[in-house]
Amino acid sequence: MYTRRQLLKQAAALGLSTFYFKNLNFDAVADEISFPEKSKDLIILSPRPPLLETPNKYFKKLITPKEALFVRWHLSGIPTYINLDEFRLKVSGNVENPLELTIQDLMTKFEPVEYVAVIQCAGNGRSYVKPSVPGAQWKYGAMGNVKWTGVRLKDILNKAGIKKGSVDVVFNGLDVPPMPSTPDVVKSIPIDELFDDIIVAYKMNDEPIPMLNGFPLRLIVPGWYASLWIKSLSDITVTDKEFDGFWVKSAYRVPDNPCRCIEPGETPEKTKPVHRMRTYSIIIDPSDTKVVKLGEKVKIMGVAFSGGYSVNQVLVSIDGGKSWSKADLGKDLGRYSWIQWFYEFTPKRKGEYIVMVLAINSIGEGQPLKGLWNPSGYEWNEIQKLTIKVV
Repeated sequence: MYTRRQLLKQAAALGLSTFYFKNLNFDAVADEISFPEKSKDLIILSPRPPLLETPNKYFKKLITPKEALFVRWHLSGIPTYINLDEFRLKVSGNVENPLELTIQDLMTKFEPVEYVAVIQCAGNGRSYVKPSVPGAQWKYGAMGNVKWTGVRLKDILNKAGIKKGSVDVVFNGLDVPPMPSTPDVVKSIPIDELFDDIIVAYKMNDEPIPMLNGFPLRLIVPGWYASLWIKSLSDITVTDKEFDGFWVKSAYRVPDNPCRCIEPGETPEKTKPVHRMRTYSIIIDPSDTKVVKLGEKVKIMGVAFSGGYSVNQVLVSIDGGKSWSKADLGKDLGRYSWIQWFYEFTPKRKGEYIVMVLAINSIGEGQPLKGLWNPSGYEWNEIQKLTIKVV
């Protein structure tokens, strides 16, 4: 018998052929559910399929611990048993040399790549959208900042040899629909939208990816929303025509206009897939209304990020947006990572201070004072407000 820690270490060294969690029980009463490798204080939005939200306290860390990273599956038939001796990543379709790669092939026959990148559900913040929309009612916790290690997707495709006339690259994972009528979660990226930093990851924070976050392989598309980040990746297929599966043509789409939004009650003329993340910032500490004494120093911190562009300025207002001051920025881990920001002030009067935070990226993109609305509540990035009461 192995402890879970021993299993992880051996899986990382590829010395363990079977990776199995027998206590992944989705039918238990919600407050009795034990999710393997996950902190007990994650917020359970749904036990089946698992939707687990990260409490804000974990975002005080520059890197989100793997046991605290949010979980979002669409289908209940998620993998709980994987034999690493038998597992192969299959690359097929419109290629010269179809491939079947083991984890060891990926770790030893390709150049390793690593970086820190924000992973964020496209519906993060949906509970704040007004008027409200259906879907998982995430607050701020459907995100995290993680170190990923893996292999460039382009290196894998180059080894397979993409044939002329190829249009899309299609990605599928080991999760299965609960019934034949339910569409499998399969996503695609057009050939001409692939970029060098897309990787097939086999490590998360220098350890094997947790089962609930996509063990043994996960597609990482840095700067894009996680709807493209296929978990438990098993198949890569190059097609010579546009892929028209449900999760591309019908799901995870936003209005096809410059703001990617419409007015409530309207119907968009055209839609397009959710892709690059909007500029985003949140206040982490304090997490709720704070009461301080007159003359007491107030310390505020948070994180900010933007899809594929560095955040080079965070502005803070303590008077409801009448005036703005620059916050101090923390350590920069690259354009895909979030950056921590810090601001201090000493109140000189009693009453309420309305704190607001605005991030601006390197190409001048910021955040709206009012969230941009769409029927699915995607890409919400309204400027956050917090009240400080001085007594």
